[in-house]
Parts: sequence; C-alpha cells; structure tokens
Amino acid sequence: MFGSRVLVFILGCLWLTEAATNTLNHGDKLNLSDSLVSQNGAVSLGFHRQDYGRYWDGIVSGYYLAMYYTGDTSLNHSIWLANRDDAIADDSGVLIVDDTGLKINRTDGNPIQLFSLQSTSISISSSDMKLVLHNSGNLVLQSTDTENGENVVLWQSFDHLTDTLLPEPMKLGVSHGRRMLLTSWLTDSIPASGSLTLEWDPVGNLLVVRLRERVLWSTGELLSDLNKIYNFTYVSSPDEQYLHYTIAIGQFAFEENPRLLFRHDGSLVLEGSRLNITGSNTCDGNSTENGCKRWEGPKCRNKGDKYEVRSITIRPTDIYSTNNTLMGNFSLSINDCKDICWNDCNCLGVNADRELGCQFLSGPYDEGALDGMSFQVIIRNRSKSKTWIWILISIVIALTIIVLFSTLFYLRRRSRARKEEKFLLDLMTSEDASDIRELQTGNKGHNLIIYTAELIVSATNGFSPENLLGKGGFGPVFKGTLGDGLAVAIKRLSRGSTQGLVEFRNELILIAKLQHTNLVRLLGFCVQGDEKMLVYEYLPNKSLDSFIFDESKKKLLDWDKRFSIIEGIAQGLLYLHKYSRLRIIHRDLKLSNILLDENLNPKISDFGMARIYKTNEAGTNTNRIVGTYGYMSPEYAMDGIFSEKSDVYSFGVMVLEVVGGRKNNSHFEFDRPLNLVGYAWELWKHGAALELMDPSLSDSCPKQYQLPVPKQPAFSTGTRIAETNVGDREMENYSVNGLTMSTMDAR
Repeated sequence: MFGSRVLVFILGCLWLTEAATNTLNHGDKLNLSDSLVSQNGAVSLGFHRQDYGRYWDGIVSGYYLAMYYTGDTSLNHSIWLANRDDAIADDSGVLIVDDTGLKINRTDGNPIQLFSLQSTSISISSSDMKLVLHNSGNLVLQSTDTENGENVVLWQSFDHLTDTLLPEPMKLGVSHGRRMLLTSWLTDSIPASGSLTLEWDPVGNLLVVRLRERVLWSTGELLSDLNKIYNFTYVSSPDEQYLHYTIAIGQFAFEENPRLLFRHDGSLVLEGSRLNITGSNTCDGNSTENGCKRWEGPKCRNKGDKYEVRSITIRPTDIYSTNNTLMGNFSLSINDCKDICWNDCNCLGVNADRELGCQFLSGPYDEGALDGMSFQVIIRNRSKSKTWIWILISIVIALTIIVLFSTLFYLRRRSRARKEEKFLLDLMTSEDASDIRELQTGNKGHNLIIYTAELIVSATNGFSPENLLGKGGFGPVFKGTLGDGLAVAIKRLSRGSTQGLVEFRNELILIAKLQHTNLVRLLGFCVQGDEKMLVYEYLPNKSLDSFIFDESKKKLLDWDKRFSIIEGIAQGLLYLHKYSRLRIIHRDLKLSNILLDENLNPKISDFGMARIYKTNEAGTNTNRIVGTYGYMSPEYAMDGIFSEKSDVYSFGVMVLEVVGGRKNNSHFEFDRPLNLVGYAWELWKHGAALELMDPSLSDSCPKQYQLPVPKQPAFSTGTRIAETNVGDREMENYSVNGLTMSTMDAR
C-alpha cells in the first residue's frame, strides 16, 4: 500500500514540472501512468490501488479511478471514486472518451460505462466531447448542442456523490428530480457503498443519517455549529432544494484541502481537523441522545439496552455466523451486523473484527475461560428496571405540569375573551355604534360580517409572505381567498402599531356612511384575542401610483382614461363632502390611497384618519396634524385648520401628478428648486403649461383649454422653510392603507 501511495504522490507532483492537462479530448486515453490536474493544480484524477487488508490468503486490493488533492502523499481517502462498487482487479484500467460516451475499459471484465450517448436526447457531435477537471473538483463531460451552438453538460461527477462533500458548487439535496446524498464506505479501507447515507431533508431543514432507509440520526442544530467554520446556504426553487457551503475565511489549517467526510461508522468529519460533527456513530437504534432516533425492536429488548465494546474470552461453541460474511460478500457493514443481532433475541453480541465478517455471540460466555480465542466484541447491555418510587415521582411531576399548564391556558383564554368583550363593548357603545348594528342586521342590503381569526388565517395561507400586498402605519395588508372563492384584502393591525385602535374603530364607524361606487367597500372585520383585522373587497390593479409612476404601465392610461379616473375621484370626493349622511374630510388623499378595480375605475381608500364634522362648520382646528407632506393644504399644515378645502387641495395635487406623470416631491428647477405645484405655477406664468403634461399623453390629449386664471400656490419651493408654530399639536407620520407609507412634514 505504501508503494502505491508513493507512486500516486509522484504522479501528483508531475504537474509542477510537466505540462499537466485538465482535459481529456475525444479519442484520448487515461491509464495508470497518466493523470488529469485541475487548472489551479489543486485536484488530480488518476487510477489508484486501494488495499483492503491482509487476509490468510494474502493482501486483497483493487484499482479505482480516484480524485484526490494533489500532493496528498497518504492517499488514505480519495475525494471521489468513479467505480467504487466495481473495483478493477489489475492495473489495466483505461479511461476513454469515444463515440459511445465516457467509459473505463479493462481486461478482466466488461467496460464500466460512466455515461452513454444513448441516454441523452441532445443533438451533439461526439467528436466535440471532452472531459474537463475543474478547480472545484467537478469532473465534467461537455459538448456542443448542434441545434443552437450552446455548450452543454452531458455528465458531471457532482451529480454522483460518494462519501465526500466539497465546497460550492457541490450540492446536497434534490436537483431536477435527482437525489444527491453521501454514502459511506463499507469499512475504513473498502470504498464500496456502505449501509449508511447522509442527506439533506428540505422539509424539516435537517441533516439525516439513514441505515438502509431507516432514520438513524438527525439534527437541526448542526448548521449553527458548522457555520463557525463553513458558511452553509440553503437554496429552494421549484426544481431544486439543496444545501451547499463555502469556507469561512481565516479559520483552520485544513482550509487548503476543504471537505466534509462521511465516514463508514456514520461520523461526519471536518477532514484535516478530524473533528467529528455528527453523533450518528454512537446510535444503535435504541438511544435517543445527541440526535439519535429509536426504532422498535423485538420484545426481548428493553429500553436502555445498548452496545458496548468489551474484551472477553469465549468458546468456539458460543459463536455462530451468517452465510454472508465480509470475506465472501461486501454488501454488509458492521452496522448491518449490529442490526441483525439486535433483532435476534438469541444474539448477545457481534464480532467487531472486520476481516472475519458478521459473526455473532449467542452465549453463554465465560470471561475467565482460557480454552477459547480472545477478541473484541460488542455486547448488548441490559438496563436496570426503574423502581416503583421513581415511577411514582415521574407520574406526580407529569400530573403537576399538566395541571399547571391547563390553568395557565384557561387564565390566558379568559383574559383574551375579556379584552375582546371590552373592545366590542366600547365599539358598540360609541356615539355612532348604531351604524354598525344596522350593517350587521343587513340594513339597506349592506351586511357587515364578523369573521373569525381561523377563517382569515386559512384564507391568507397563514399570512404567507407570498400573499403580502403591502405595509403601512396600520399594519400589513394580505390578499386572501374565502371558502366561496371570493378574493379579499385583509388589513391586519400590527401589535406594535401606534395608530391601531383609533383608526380601526374610525373605519368601522365611517363605513356605515360611505356607500359609493368610487369608495372601497368594507366587507367585515375580526376582533379576536390580539387580532384586529379589516376585510375589504380586493382590487386587482392595486393603487394609482403604481401606474402613474411606472414607465411601462403609465402607457396603458391615455388621456381619456386618466380623465375618467380624475372624474371618478372627484365623484367620490363630492359624495364625502356633500352627499354622505355627514360631512367627511378624508385628510390623507394621495395616489397611493386611490385603488383601481379590474376596469381601472378609481376607488378612494383608507379612512383611518378621516374626520366627521357638522354641516354648519366652516372649518375645524386640530392639535393633531396627520397626513402626507406635499398633499396637505397650507392652512392645515401651518395652522391645523381643515375643511373640505383641505381635501380639494390634495385632489388638485393628485390631478397634477396624474396629468404630469411625476411625483409631487420630485425636484424641478427654474431659477430655484421647486416642487410639482411650484413648477406648474411657473410654467403657467410663462405660458408653457403644456410642458407639464406627461410625454406619453402627447397623442391622446387635446391641446386647447379654457381655464380660469389660478392663484399662486402657497407651497411652491422644494427647499425646507421654517415651521409655523402650532402650539402643542402633534406632528405625525400616518398612512394606513397598508400599501404605502409616506412622510409628513410641513415646509
């Protein structure tokens, strides 16, 4: 074995002195005296002899096409093997790329076909095929697609893992229907596939070790430990779900030859440090410690039974063996032997000597006997039964815990129920509560539904991020689908929201008075525990700003459509100010609060900051200024005075944005920085008002207008001006439609 290691070491070093190649072209051959070396010289590929051990009839060995780190003199473990389950008896192995594909020829048997051209439907010219050893350790057979001229990968070693996981781009998981997992060696010296596999479970985010498809070990804590050395990344897509890693810079000396090695005993080792990561090598099907999984055994096995290594002297009559030993059949590993013994009630132990195969101790044995042979065996150790007092203590502790948690659960449910009752009581005893009761009883055909939290959670797929429509001061807004297929928009109150209950109640109270085709319709609400939610009709085209300020979507809105949208907003606003049962001031009109239905008809939304005031009031003063800067009228922003004129001013700003296709807070230059309102005023003064128009409207907009002469706007500059003293008024930043969040600041 030493001679073979020296030979491969010499071959690995030749790349330093000769013109080593990383490519095997069509018709080229690679035999025992040749090797492929990656471009950076780190990885080599060549034929290597592996000695299995010394038996009574001599040394048993085989030849393998092996990949290894260049300069590794020990060669005690390869990175990858092409023929791990089909060793070549002599040194006649030859790797060749020919018209049939990629294969290993030998004199003692049929060729080992690694890839056959008959297995692919891609149209290629076989003469263009070549095998390339990449710096990553990936051996790739590639060619050119004759139909489109693109380079295609026909076969690669990274799709056929052995027992070693290399850094990115090697994957552990599932890719395009192919399971990529690590399989242990049969023993520490026999490369044939063993009984243990290591795979990534994307469902539970776990690494799992299996013994012949039976789960032996799993853990969810491994990655946090490994990330101190390796940076692990989980990738999920419709076609792939896998785990890969990169080396964390500046960690350990073994970074030069990084790999994770899944050994024959089930341990996962950081090669170079010999640090054991998994605990599966200690699992025997009975223990549940360190991630081990227990499975059912025969009734003769008690809980706590396990294997232990002991030195004993036994008589030959105490041993019986199976027909399948490792000398005659390389299909069984020591783990298989332990499993067979565990399921046989007559078996007391299993032979640990790998050269003798599966041999079992049926007993009885005498540790003092001297007429037998002495060797290491694994003995099953029966655990002692628990005494009655420990059983009683365990029962008492369990009952105490059950009673304690039941009491806490009951008290919490009772507290939450009382909170719900108090909130609904406050809601129903407000001065406008009669409007909600009217809607609940179906007054005028408008039925406001009280939904359960369970129904809404189901409708939103558990508030899945994929259902998220947007976020605002009130909280996130999700799309939901009810049981009857009706699509809805659900506004969920954030538990840390400062707006919260005030806006929630405000929208419920106002909805009784707001029934108009240009207003968003509220379908119902939910008050349950900490959850408070509003359920609206779903408008598929979202908000108006998503069209006006998008270069591609704004082209869908010609002049007639924009005029129709402006007219619809005006109709909704006129209803709020004049025709609703009370005069209502919205106080936060902006394009993001104008939603569009499937026909692009506008609907005013977000009444969380709206105010109701008497019809004989000319204006109202408030200490709490809310809204969005740029849309607020001067008298409201500076003095806190609001009336229907405040909404009209905001409407005018929106009209300028719809016509101009630019945001109000954009910067414009004349002789000084200006906002959109100031810019429009300057264009008007200079007789160039049409320059404000969105260029995409040039073909659909009439050019002649007859408009009254406007007055100069109060807010026109784009720079900050001094804030007017409004006493103790609160300056707040609110937008509760759930789709956008804007900044308010009087300038």
